[in-house]
Amino acid sequence: MAVQTVAANTESSVDLGPAAALSCRECKERFDLGPIFACASCFGPLEVAYDLPSGSPEELRKRIEAGPNNIWRYAPLLPVPADVADKPNTNPGFTQLVKADNLARELGVTGGLYVKDDSGNPTHSFKDRVVAIAVEAARAFGFTTLSCSSTGNLAGAVGAAAARAGFRSCVFIPHDLEQGKVVMAAVYGGELVGIEGNYDDVNRFCSELIGDPLGEGWGFVNVNLRPYYGEGSKTLAYEICEQLGWRLPDQIVIPIASGSQLTKIDKGLQELIKLGLVEDRPYKIFGAQAEGCSPVSAAFKAGHDVVRPQKPNTIAKSLAIGNPADGPYVLDIARRTGGAVEDVDDEQVVDAIKLLARTEGIFAETAGGVTVGVTKKLIEAGVIDPTLTTVVLNTGDGLKTLDAVAATSQATATIRPSLDAFRAAGLATS
Repeated sequence: MAVQTVAANTESSVDLGPAAALSCRECKERFDLGPIFACASCFGPLEVAYDLPSGSPEELRKRIEAGPNNIWRYAPLLPVPADVADKPNTNPGFTQLVKADNLARELGVTGGLYVKDDSGNPTHSFKDRVVAIAVEAARAFGFTTLSCSSTGNLAGAVGAAAARAGFRSCVFIPHDLEQGKVVMAAVYGGELVGIEGNYDDVNRFCSELIGDPLGEGWGFVNVNLRPYYGEGSKTLAYEICEQLGWRLPDQIVIPIASGSQLTKIDKGLQELIKLGLVEDRPYKIFGAQAEGCSPVSAAFKAGHDVVRPQKPNTIAKSLAIGNPADGPYVLDIARRTGGAVEDVDDEQVVDAIKLLARTEGIFAETAGGVTVGVTKKLIEAGVIDPTLTTVVLNTGDGLKTLDAVAATSQATATIRPSLDAFRAAGLATS
């Protein structure tokens, strides 16, 4: 893997707020801030290292709470300039943490069940968070085109953010995505390219493009900007804890695609503990996959440390990454926290989408169905403790994956416009 540094300002003096350097997750070697994603020594993944705020936790809490109702309230903890809120961006975040009492009763949860509903973001998925951070890195490094490999939601988020921030965009997707996601990625006016193959094929193509002169000046949000992009997922951890009254959840269930979201949520929780913003106490992290693309779940159940790639075959296309980059780190976190990684089949995904909609009025896309389905399965198996506070992530809007539930979600009846016809249909109530 080549380290990409072309056509960008790689000086360590770029203004990315508290970001101090890039650090290798494996060998811990540090590098100047720049558009690089792999360690030059061991080829391990790079992530952002910080000079985090000093001072009292109480003052930092007040500073955060006085901030805007989006992810920029956490700017002191993110790789963004101090004036980020004044720049053109989609300003995602601070989505609802829904206390899901109806779903809790259905699942037998007594300790408090919450759904972090990220369908309320500008393009209706959590990807707006990560792209918003990547946009600021792209500005700092002088890129002119935003790009990505995507299973759908990221393509839409990049298209919208690029339009808002004044970048050109060109995004790459598998050719057979759900039509709703194709339309949402294309409507923003950027270039949308379908690649014959699955997401892993798309990702390989983008890795080739980034090392070619054709890719000069391009910021691939989930490749050469990946260390910054990934930090956007930490804001889910920050928001959940703030919305719980500055306390850690006991248990959190997170869908797994590449695994980056799960690892960065854990990183965010650890930062809050380090800063004294929450009490340091145990929490468990659970990962959720679809059975048709469950390499991390399979490795967890087998007791392996290495994730064996799979060829995806599931309706949960936003999670259909057969070779997840952060898979080994997900295994480490699940085991370290006492959590688990589980999977559910497509029928269970559909049932869970409908269960969440019926009980809480939240229409989740298939990834949300995976997460709710795994939550249900782990509660029934006695793995998730129903007496503890549990947070479940819904990462996207069900309107993007209508095909998954269309066959079983139709009109109850079609009648003539008369009261007699309504009575005859047996729908009248006493």
